[in-house]
Amino acid sequence: MAQCAVIGIPNETWGEQVHAIVMRRPGTKVDPVDIIAFCKERIAHYKCPRSVEIRDELPMSGPGKILKRELRAPFWEGRKRQVS
Repeated sequence: MAQCAVIGIPNETWGEQVHAIVMRRPGTKVDPVDIIAFCKERIAHYKCPRSVEIRDELPMSGPGKILKRELRAPFWEGRKRQVS
């Protein structure tokens, strides 16, 4: 894994759920199940991602920060609030 971002996405039961978006290194394979298992071994269960998305690149700002608002936008589109 090269970089990742963790965001809240809509969940009908809980309001939000933890979602990880992972940028893999070129030429490597990443399994979402392995990432979730890795997190469950190291952090509290409520902090672990419930879902993982693998991408080849992430949106970045000029200074090189990941633009989480751009990652969140498709999940919250058409909703009145960005937190349920």
